[in-house]
Amino acid sequence: MEPARIDAVDVHAFELPTDGPDGEEQDGTLEWSSTTMVLVRVHAGGRTGLGYTYGDLSVAAFLSGTLAPLLTGRDICSPPALWELMGRRIRNAGRPGVGAMAVSAADIALWDLKARLLGLPLVHVLPAHHDRVPVYGSGGFTNYPQDRLAEQLAGWVEQGIPRVKLKTSRDPGRDPGRLTAVRRAIGDEPEVFTDANGALGRKEALYWAHRFHEEWDVRWFEEPVSSADIEGLRSLRRHGPARLEITAGEYAYNSRDFVNLVDGDAVDCLQADVTRCGGITALLEVAGLAAARHLDLSAHCAPAVSAHAFCAVRRLRHLEYFHDHVRFEHLVFDGTLPPDGGALRPDPSRPGLGLDVKWADAEPHRVYGERPAPS
Repeated sequence: MEPARIDAVDVHAFELPTDGPDGEEQDGTLEWSSTTMVLVRVHAGGRTGLGYTYGDLSVAAFLSGTLAPLLTGRDICSPPALWELMGRRIRNAGRPGVGAMAVSAADIALWDLKARLLGLPLVHVLPAHHDRVPVYGSGGFTNYPQDRLAEQLAGWVEQGIPRVKLKTSRDPGRDPGRLTAVRRAIGDEPEVFTDANGALGRKEALYWAHRFHEEWDVRWFEEPVSSADIEGLRSLRRHGPARLEITAGEYAYNSRDFVNLVDGDAVDCLQADVTRCGGITALLEVAGLAAARHLDLSAHCAPAVSAHAFCAVRRLRHLEYFHDHVRFEHLVFDGTLPPDGGALRPDPSRPGLGLDVKWADAEPHRVYGERPAPS
């Protein structure tokens, strides 16, 4: 690969309203009316790489003010070296949260750019173990009426996705009826996952863990208690049903967060979000940690990026095909991947992530930056 220096970095943000009841969506601990995507583009050698994250608008300002000037003029050949540079730069600004999300978006863009300069799909530039990533349908928000809940999850099964997830535990007394409606709609064969988003206390979570498994054959209980409650997660693993997996990791922003979950014996399957944890470079480190501890790693959301990145995870489990992100990525990008046989398969004919921005479609949702001039 010929040396190529970064000519420019531009940052954009778009806000898409949710399509839930009365414009709202809810899970166990949060309700929201929109999702914000922060998009960064890095230019070098006549090519453009893109990366993105989902977070607060402040991530866009952080990228523009702190990381864009740092990257401009640097050689693109080694994204991990630039990742290390960005990590040092954000030390005093705060690595977790906004800092990690900004670095994640920039790191993804750097890898995408390198692959485009090489004329290769990103999956062929990464140390891939797989050519596809199994998915599970995810949505099932707690404020969905039962008919919409059942229709959404059954729709994924009809697309050939053999596993689906619903949000639970905002109003636990309603969950039996919701789970019964889901089982009635999808049948006994597909796997059912639940996600409490940390809404429950330890003893309450243990009670529902047994009920979920025994009555509806739930095999995956995500964040039954807060992911910061390592002891609580460990206790649920030890005292809950043997075939019900306890999972967490979507809010891990740095390597220490993942080590805490793994060393704390807190999860049966580790999760990681490539748009939060430090990007593709950091994800490769997390994949090594998971493999060394004999744990599978599951991708949290951002399917258009995760479909490539998680092919490089040896102990790959699956990818969360999340309703909000699927809607957003279909709106903003050409080149998104439809499920095929219950998996996303990177397109080997398209360089990089295989994504192109649909500026005209995205523009009505812009909340940061300016539309690029036609090239």
